[in-house]
Amino acid sequence: MKVLVFGKTGQVGLELQRRRGEIDLEVVGRDEGDFTDPATCVEKVEGTDADAIVNAVAYTAVDKAEDHEDVALLINGQTPGALAQAAARRGLPFVHISTDYVFDGQGNKPYSEDHATGPLGAYGRSKLAGEMKVRAANGPHAILRTSWVVSSHGGNFVKTMLRLGAERDQLTVVADQIGGPTCAASIADACLTCARQLVEDPGKSGTYHFSGQPNVSWADFAREIFRQSGMECKVVDIPSSDYPTRASRPLNSRLDNSKIERVFGIRSPDWRQDLAEILKDLGVSKA
Repeated sequence: MKVLVFGKTGQVGLELQRRRGEIDLEVVGRDEGDFTDPATCVEKVEGTDADAIVNAVAYTAVDKAEDHEDVALLINGQTPGALAQAAARRGLPFVHISTDYVFDGQGNKPYSEDHATGPLGAYGRSKLAGEMKVRAANGPHAILRTSWVVSSHGGNFVKTMLRLGAERDQLTVVADQIGGPTCAASIADACLTCARQLVEDPGKSGTYHFSGQPNVSWADFAREIFRQSGMECKVVDIPSSDYPTRASRPLNSRLDNSKIERVFGIRSPDWRQDLAEILKDLGVSKA
């Protein structure tokens, strides 16, 4: 199977490229396809000989999106919709990555796929718009909602904690936001599994949740990062109100992953094991 991947430098895109030995990939980065120009990206779909498409591109600057919602909507909404339409015309499965930010973060139970959405900010609204456009294309597709993406690449919570933990003896970290840290490598594997199965059975099309387990607070996640890396840095719990941000974050990012396991056989990854691999990649594991 050959897969056309949009996204060369993001966390999931880089992990997908690590799988070149396992699968034939055609990768489109910013230099080949401008995600603020849907037409140039659609041309890639129209000219590909791939069997499936994975969209790993997103505008993820949550706070900046509050002031640049038009750009976020273009990259997260309009262009994925155009790609999904082009894929549908050719009957190619389209795998699209979304987010827990489409929900309002209320309550303390894991969200199922059919729970009412209610984004708190521009980023969530733009991702929800993308979901709606992908579904409206009416082609074979899988929308994967995930949360708290981390890896050894780029900027993310793990790398931020390692940097700050090396500089300080104590950190204050938000403890009232709860979710499932998800390794980009596990997301990449899930995307490819969905793509393969959709080629064989387009009837599996739909929206799915995929996140790491068990659920944890950012503060406890930080503690585990320091424990596994052997860093001596104390974590002090604080409420979100003590760490104001331009955009509101959902307090509840828990996702119910039972559907993706039932339909695709994809089990929720243990983020603690995935964290160990990330730290090993970064050369900071105490193991």
